[in-house]
Amino acid sequence: MALAPGPLGGDAPPEASAGPPSAPGGAAARAYGRLRPHRRWLVPLAVVLLLAQMAVAMVTAAAEQTPTIDEPVYVGTAAVYLHEHSLAYNPEHPPLGKLLIAVGVAAAGPHLDASFTGDQGRLGRHLLYESGNDPWRLMLWARLPVIVVTLLFGLVVFAFARELAGAMGALVALTLYAFSPDLIAHGSLATLDVPAAGFVLTSAWLLWRARRRPGPYVPLAGAALGAAVATKMNSLPAVPVLLALAVASAWTSRRPAVGGAGRTRAARVLAVGATRAAVAGAVAIAVVWASYLVVDPQLRRAYRQPVPAVHGLRGALVDLLPFPQAYRDGMRIQFGFETQPWQGFLFGHVYTGARWYYLPVALLVKTPLGLLALWTAGAVALVAVRRLRHAAPYVLAPPAVLLAAAMHSSRDFGTRYALFLPMFLAVAAAGVLAARRTPRSLAGVGALVVFVTVSSLGTFPYYLPYSNEAFGGPARTHLRLHDSNVDWGQDLGRLADRLRARYPRERIWLVYKGSGVPSFYGIHSADPRAVPEERVHGLLVVSDSAAAKAKGRLAALIGTSRPVDEVGHSITIYRR
Repeated sequence: MALAPGPLGGDAPPEASAGPPSAPGGAAARAYGRLRPHRRWLVPLAVVLLLAQMAVAMVTAAAEQTPTIDEPVYVGTAAVYLHEHSLAYNPEHPPLGKLLIAVGVAAAGPHLDASFTGDQGRLGRHLLYESGNDPWRLMLWARLPVIVVTLLFGLVVFAFARELAGAMGALVALTLYAFSPDLIAHGSLATLDVPAAGFVLTSAWLLWRARRRPGPYVPLAGAALGAAVATKMNSLPAVPVLLALAVASAWTSRRPAVGGAGRTRAARVLAVGATRAAVAGAVAIAVVWASYLVVDPQLRRAYRQPVPAVHGLRGALVDLLPFPQAYRDGMRIQFGFETQPWQGFLFGHVYTGARWYYLPVALLVKTPLGLLALWTAGAVALVAVRRLRHAAPYVLAPPAVLLAAAMHSSRDFGTRYALFLPMFLAVAAAGVLAARRTPRSLAGVGALVVFVTVSSLGTFPYYLPYSNEAFGGPARTHLRLHDSNVDWGQDLGRLADRLRARYPRERIWLVYKGSGVPSFYGIHSADPRAVPEERVHGLLVVSDSAAAKAKGRLAALIGTSRPVDEVGHSITIYRR
């Protein structure tokens, strides 16, 4: 027999149950039902307003930013999916996220040169700049589907938090989600990070609801889990956690009694849980297979890049995956990336390899201070408050495992590898109000929420280089971090506008780190590293990620130049 929900949508003990079981969040729903009819529209209105401001921020960023480093690869691959139904490009990532991007690409209707034979890096540049397409229009359309799913995941955050803490807690959670600079920054790009993280969150929420109604929610949770794994392979560490939660959902709803009969019932409950996990796992596997079959029913593997051999334990694990061979080939490419000597940059120090503490430090820099406080308080509340502990595994375990896995990656490129944290911990923050709702706690939470809102609005529309006030704000992020934390090539168009407006007819020397083509935007420049130092006079324009790791001639040029301007907090203009 399922248990009646407690005061926060949790599990009450059997002896406290005074009637038939309710749906998850029943207490919150009853409280909402008691609102006067003329006030019930306030909560939906607040939800609409919060998501509308997030949509405005993301669409503005999407319309103003030039292609980031990764986007042309995904957009070009999506166009190949549509026109050639081929898995030849970008095999290191599964197809589902790029199929999502393909919805926008199809709406844009670009011309694809079928005779192109280059690699995936050249593919995107060829599609955007050499095939007669309008890159501004194509990129905006490609980004719109990711914007839409980012907003939908906001509804998941709201629903999950409402079942824990009622409408007020849910609005706090949604506010933290909607004003997260990292989620706005990456939710406005045609990349895979936000969709993968959002599908993991959705799976955890559906498993939470499966405690009461396993029939519809277990398969749906499996579908969301499969969608995450079919979008990015770094979602795989969440699979055993979420399948274990499928077992836990049966244990929670069918908790056995103590004694011999209880042990027999416990075995039955575990069998039910194992069945739920098997169903969720089977659906997830089916989703992964379907994502490949939609692209190419023949599953051809004529890749435009080599697939490295992977031996040892990693190779054995890859061979055991119940996914298409193309997925396993992508895993081998990913493991090959992990063996390469990538360069990182942290607080002015350039290093080769990885630092296990990189992601926690980067998150400390790039997360609003109010968010950090509410995340911490919410996580503590979920663990410390007895009536909230039943939710802790669903809200805290998946991001904890994913963060541990990401911290062991060899690529210290940015907080985009941890976007699941602002999603899950926004839900956790609602636990602060669920744990104790006094005038003082309400005032404290309200002040922190306002602080987050002001900090986020202050960086509009430059969300990628955001850092909080303790680290000097967006203008100083480049002194501490690099790559997608600051400068991912997004400001080439803004640079062109600045040069035309303030520096017409000046000699331009450019070191740009990105995928855009400067000449397309009217920037006619030369590489200062290709000529003797004494010939470099005029404006020296350097992407901040390139400046962060500058050495040799570029370092000497920057050292003998005077900064006079900056663009988007990601490109610095020097005069020499």
